[in-house]
Parts: sequence; C-alpha cells; structure tokens
Amino acid sequence: MSLLQVENLGVRIGDVAPVDGVSFAIDAGETFALLGESGSGKSMTALALMRLLPAGGRIVDGQVSFDGQALSELPESQMRTLRGRGMAMIFQEPQTSLNPVMTVGDQIAEALPAGLSRSEQEREIVRLLEEVGIPDPALRMHSYPFELSGGQKQRVMIAQALAGKPKLLIADEPTTALDVTLQAQILQLIKRLARERGMGLLLITHDLGVARHMADRVGIMYAGQLVESLPVERETGLERAFHPYTRKLMAAVPSLQRAGERLAAIPGRVPPLNQPFAGCRFADRCAQAFEPCAGTAPGWSTLGEGHAVRCHLAPQPQAARRAEAAQALKIPVPSRTPVLTVRDLAVSFTQRTGQLFGKQRIHAVDGISFELNAGETLALVGESGCGKTTAAKAILGLTAVSGGEVVLDGQNVTGLSERRFKPYRRLAQIVFQDPYSSLNPRMRVGDILQEGMAALGVGEPSSRSRDIATLLEKVGLDPDAVARYPHEFSGGQRQRIAIARALAVKPKLLICDEPTSALDVSVQAQILNLLADLQREEGLAMLFITHNLAAVGYLAHRVAVMKGGRIVELGATHDILSRPQQAYTQGLLASVL
Repeated sequence: MSLLQVENLGVRIGDVAPVDGVSFAIDAGETFALLGESGSGKSMTALALMRLLPAGGRIVDGQVSFDGQALSELPESQMRTLRGRGMAMIFQEPQTSLNPVMTVGDQIAEALPAGLSRSEQEREIVRLLEEVGIPDPALRMHSYPFELSGGQKQRVMIAQALAGKPKLLIADEPTTALDVTLQAQILQLIKRLARERGMGLLLITHDLGVARHMADRVGIMYAGQLVESLPVERETGLERAFHPYTRKLMAAVPSLQRAGERLAAIPGRVPPLNQPFAGCRFADRCAQAFEPCAGTAPGWSTLGEGHAVRCHLAPQPQAARRAEAAQALKIPVPSRTPVLTVRDLAVSFTQRTGQLFGKQRIHAVDGISFELNAGETLALVGESGCGKTTAAKAILGLTAVSGGEVVLDGQNVTGLSERRFKPYRRLAQIVFQDPYSSLNPRMRVGDILQEGMAALGVGEPSSRSRDIATLLEKVGLDPDAVARYPHEFSGGQRQRIAIARALAVKPKLLICDEPTSALDVSVQAQILNLLADLQREEGLAMLFITHNLAAVGYLAHRVAVMKGGRIVELGATHDILSRPQQAYTQGLLASVL
C-alpha cells in the first residue's frame, strides 16, 4: 500500500475549481514532483492534502488516504496532530513563513512533540539545526529570521518541518530565487534527509532541472488537472515525455546550445478555472490541436510502464513529437561604442558588530572594472551577497560610491549630486527582480509609464499617450492595459510593464536584476525572447544580473563572475561556461542541475 494515495481529488474556492480530478500515489522513500506553470493547481493540491485550504476552499470530490487512513474522516483535532508528525510542508517563501518576532529556536520548538523539558527541547533544536547544516547551531537558535541569509532561513524551515519526524515531506518551490550553489545545497540536503529517514517526498516546482535531479516520477499539471505522469530516466531525464504541453515546457528552457534561437514560449496563458471545459484544456495554446480537441475531453492513455498521458494524440505517437523548426534570432554584433565604463568601482559601508560600540568596514564592491558596448549583453553572476546588485545601484547613482569611476555614454557621473545626476538618469534604467513590489499599486499602468517620461522631460505631453500605446505593443501588452492596475496582471505581464517603464525614457543601458528568477519556465521564455528582440531593435546595452546560468548561456555575449565584491573571471560566454579557468566559476557551474 502506498504511503499517500490521492484519488480523483477535486477542490473548489467559490466558483473556481483549482484542482479537478487529480490522482497520484507516493510510496515511502519515493520522490514525486508536480510540474507546471503558475496557476496550474500545484500548490493548491498540496494545501488540500494538508487540509490547509484558504477561506472558502473545500474538497468537493475524491479521497486522500495517508498511511492507510482516509483524511476526510479525521476531525480537525487529529489533523493538527497529523500535520508535523505524519506530513509536514516546506513553504515557498521562508521570509514570509517564519515569524519575524520569534527566535529560530522558539519556532522549531513549536513543532516538537509535547512533553519535552526545556533542556530536552534545546538539545533537539541544536541537533536539528546541525542536521540541516546551520553553522554554530547553539548560537543560531537564539537568532531572529532577519539575522539569517536566504539559504539559512530555508534550512530553518526544513528543520522545523523535520521536527515532528514526518513520514511525508511536501516541498513547495523550496529553492525559488536562491542562487545555484544554495539551490544545490538545499536540494541535496532534502534528498539526503528523505533517503536517511525513508520519507516520501512531494516536490512542487516549475524547474525541469530540479525535477530531473530529484524525482523518481513526475506529474505535469495544467489548468487544475494532471495531463501526464511518467518515471524520470536517470540517463535521459524527461525525454520520453509525450504531451505537447510537457514538450513545450522542455523546449522553453534556455541554454547555451539555444543561443541564437527563439525560445519556444507557449502563447497565451493558463485559462481561468471558473468556467466549464468541454474539450482539452490546452487546446487553445496547442499548435497540434485537431478536431476532437475542442469538443471532447481526452481520457488517459498508457504509453508504457508508469507512463500515462491525457491527450487525443496518444493513439498517434509520432504526432506529438513532430519537431517545430526553431526560429533564428538575428542577434546583432555589439558595436565598439562603449555605453558604460566602470573603473575600479568600490562600495563600502560600516556595520555594527555584536560588541559594544564595535564596528567593521564591509567592502561590498571591491574595485571592479568592465566595459559594456551598445548592443551587447554582459551577464553579472555569482552567489547571493557577492555584490552584484550593489554594483548596479552604484552605477545608477542609488548607492554612494567609495572609489573608482562610472562613465555613462562618455560622461563621468561618479559622485554627482542628485540634481546634477538627473540629466543622466534617462541613460540607464533598471528592471527589478520583483515587478509587483516595484510598481505603484495605486497607479494605473498608463500613469506609471508617463511618470518617468514627465520627470525626465522625454517626449511632448501631447504625444505621450501615443508613445505609450506603441511601447505597450512592443512589449506584447494590449493598449487597454493603460487603464488597469498592476494587481490585475499576471507575474509575466507585470514584468513586461516594468520593462516598458524602463524603456519609456529611451535609455541606452538597461540593467536587469534577476528579471526571471520567480517566473515559471514558459513566462521566462517570453521575457528572454522579449529582451533579445528589444536589444536587436533598440541597440540597447544590457547588464544582466542573474543566478540563472542557463539564461546567461542563451542571452549574454560576455560573462563577469563576482565573488566577495570582486570580479574573478571575465570573458566570452561560451569560454566561461565551457572552459572556466577559476575554481570558483567551476564550482558554480558544477552546481547547475
């Protein structure tokens, strides 16, 4: 008997059906990954298993059995005992999941079995923190979440989840927005602990590389349903995948080998789930849809041992594997005209130590130099805390420079006051990592785009509305977007708005700070294609800050690798990714899944 058995699970929240007829099983010691775009129902499935649905949510169909017991029959008092001891969950964002006013130790103590004395609790907390790789655990148990790095906070979440010795661990996007080395460390930790404890693992992710590395089997979700389930082959990964949606997801992954090609972004978006569906839910976005797809819902077909697919093409196996010709991108050859020159740039600040009146000098950026030409993309990569974003803020005049020079379009702008720097603001613009927090939620999109144009005197007031309509079309948004607010758009659409805002003042340099880190693979492909198109059309110089080395291989001409505030390796993308010279760069590449 399987540890977890999910049969025909259905969930409703009001008139929305985020989970509709989902079935799968997980054995003890097995890892099952749920893949799919945002809005497909992955996280809602996990919350339904834990009976932690949001207000108004309810299970309307199906059965969930855990360790031979039907969860629907358990009263809430028994479910509270089961959560933690039977199954536990690692949530997507530890910063918002951990209580900011409680110490790490106190939060882990809440998940420990009742009846332990304080000294026994402390010994167990130290043991758990040590098990998940937190340095100096006896000291760190008294720390608050804000005193920990992103990777350490995620490790605390894992320790908290393991405190009740669960049989099933649910990990919901456990490595989103972490750099590649931290991602590899966290995933290896989860995998090792699951193996040592014999736990079942439900892994929710939109990263195909993570699924290939971690999972024994994968289920692909789309619009509330599972559309494919198959085992992961250790040699070939997901190459046996059949469903057109799965294969489109695979084709959307950027890589060095796909540089010069347009990524296979999936048109459209996941349909709203408050409507009845007559046929295949993917039909409107599928290039291979034919007559039955629109009016008849496909049933399950078995393609091999452990491999099942919900698709009308299943009786015609070759149809789903019909290759789509890759569209070539006309990648411009960068000019030799420098748009940005950075010479020995340094940024430092004073930080208090734990001792009374104690202070220390932190060198966040320590003498970096590089040049960026028109039409060129330079990727700035490295682990979290290496100084990438601080360097970008210094270039933009948002952080005080301690030394060196920043030259924009031939003008030395180092150390200028805000008044004197303002004329140069339009030369360089930035696209932030999280578009939702960087867009004013109380302003309509049209006003957001006009704000920068008016502040920097770009264009005539009478023609700005026309310019904005053209700009929205350029970034792939409808003209009626001007009257809507940021919360009315998806994550990918908000990132397009952020890009449009940056382009509205006609810059020569575009700085992209982790622009795709929280996006699923299909939306990431759309944004990378858009950036490549804009560079070709506008001749932009781009500084691309990221930990996504696959995106670097696809988009960048050159790569600068940062460590401890310094550039340790700089060169052509192919050379850096294929033949790295520095041990640090080799370690970064070895961490890529």
